[in-house]
Amino acid sequence: MSTDQPTFTHLDEAGNARMVDVTLKQPTVRSATARGFVRCTPDVVAALRDGSVPKGDVLAVARISGIQAAKRTPELLPLAHVIGVHGATVDLAIDDDGVRIEATVRTADRTGVEMEALTAVSVAALAVVDMVKGLDKGTSIENVRIVTKTGGKSGDWHRAGDA
Repeated sequence: MSTDQPTFTHLDEAGNARMVDVTLKQPTVRSATARGFVRCTPDVVAALRDGSVPKGDVLAVARISGIQAAKRTPELLPLAHVIGVHGATVDLAIDDDGVRIEATVRTADRTGVEMEALTAVSVAALAVVDMVKGLDKGTSIENVRIVTKTGGKSGDWHRAGDA
């Protein structure tokens, strides 16, 4: 790569994808929080609130799906490191126009947990869609993003306007 191009740690000198070697990095406490939203029709929201979704407890299934996804991120993303997921929470809340999802993942390892938090939110959102698709085929997943991370070489980061 030429010297005026940015250097990407996930690319080798020839521009091929590689897994970054974190062997010499010291483990540190790290966390990441991600959020997302599943937009639903008023009828789906009503069914979520009164527990009448035919497939069962949507929020419970989505919560467990998200936690499981956080632990399996390296199986889904080939350049993600296998790390110890020491804590994972997935919280869901029903709003008037859908379901808010927030996942926080924690570790004490050599690399961060941003991908694990994003995967947890994404899979929890997919579980919601799967559970309600019989009621509304137009349900959509929106605005999945990291909102905060702590620890590691780059330190703490918080997305502006996403308290």
